[in-house]
Amino acid sequence: MIIEDGVIHIDSFLAVTMGIIVLFVGRRLNQVVGFLKEFSIPEPVSGGIVFSVLFALFHMATSLEVSFDLMARDVLLVYFFTTIGINASLGDLMKGGKPLIILLAITVGYMLLQNVTGITVATAFGLEPVAGLLSGTVSLIGGHGTAIAWAPKIQEQFGLNTAMEIGIASATFGLILASIMGGPIAKFLIKRYDLKPAEEQHLDVGVADNKPEPKITSYDFLDAMLAIHTCIIVGVFLNEGVEYLGLQLPLFVTCLFAGIILSNIVPHNYPRITGTKWPANKPAVALIADMSLGAFLAMSLMSMQLWTLVDLAGPIFAILGAQFVVAILVNLFIIFPAMGKNYDAAVICSGFGGISLGSTPTAMANMSAVAQKYGNSHQAFIVVPLVCAFFIDLANAFIIPYFMGALA
Repeated sequence: MIIEDGVIHIDSFLAVTMGIIVLFVGRRLNQVVGFLKEFSIPEPVSGGIVFSVLFALFHMATSLEVSFDLMARDVLLVYFFTTIGINASLGDLMKGGKPLIILLAITVGYMLLQNVTGITVATAFGLEPVAGLLSGTVSLIGGHGTAIAWAPKIQEQFGLNTAMEIGIASATFGLILASIMGGPIAKFLIKRYDLKPAEEQHLDVGVADNKPEPKITSYDFLDAMLAIHTCIIVGVFLNEGVEYLGLQLPLFVTCLFAGIILSNIVPHNYPRITGTKWPANKPAVALIADMSLGAFLAMSLMSMQLWTLVDLAGPIFAILGAQFVVAILVNLFIIFPAMGKNYDAAVICSGFGGISLGSTPTAMANMSAVAQKYGNSHQAFIVVPLVCAFFIDLANAFIIPYFMGALA
């Protein structure tokens, strides 16, 4: 830890350690505060928001900023999506084909609506219309990475000097709203329509609340880690290959696809050096997925620098309030009926709550919290990450320039 020019720099090792502490604090909060567990608020969200507020109060009292080295956090994201790929069988992908196409079509339509909503509200409040685009798919469904990538271009083209600040503020507040939206939506739908899983399934992420934890030996854990690392190595080569072809994809996306490929080409009884079968859908993989996702989201939320967003809170809240309402309505009246009005649809809705205003990890955390309480939906854990980890970024690459051209 180094203090330099009014900034406390937390190195990667301490950042991971604090992320674990945040995760445990969130767990304790969910155990003590009834409504957090009742509405399936993810544990890393409960703890992460508390710590980000504490760091903001610390900054107000001392004028010192807290900055984290988040390199390890990004590695955890790769681990998590690789586990999702490992658990995806070809049969699951075939069954998920139609729901995937339906969800993708609705999501693209929603992205257009999100930008129209942002621009309309921004104009009504006397802001530059392009500020509404920044509080649309640029930062919400796009997340912090997309906001950081597009803000300089918007600033240059439209002369909006606060473009980066608006984008970061919208992405940050949107992440919080997305984290608290999914669980309540799923609970409402499950209770309203008395929904239950069609069959009992092993969890893709974590351990069910109402069941004993499965026995996992050290060799089970290492076996899963070896499979994950093998997929990541293949994913790195895939990433370099698509980059050579001129296509930029996040590493976690190609590792997700590497997991899918290896899980479907490795024979069921292939003689591996471990002497075991390929660990798809095994408790050890679900455990690593849970650990990776929880720590990633805890570190993401605890590192939010809320004090940088205060000046923009008013107009951003107005736009995000409208976006929040639109997202809920789309979820309840379009996503749920279109996906079949069943338990899988309810879990997908919790994930869409995370996609609509937050990020892919938020969507997965929302679904994980719901699945651990009510039962797994393997279809949701196949369909949602494929839509939001790959197709959304691709669609945004065309949608954002279109709206920029229309506003120019």
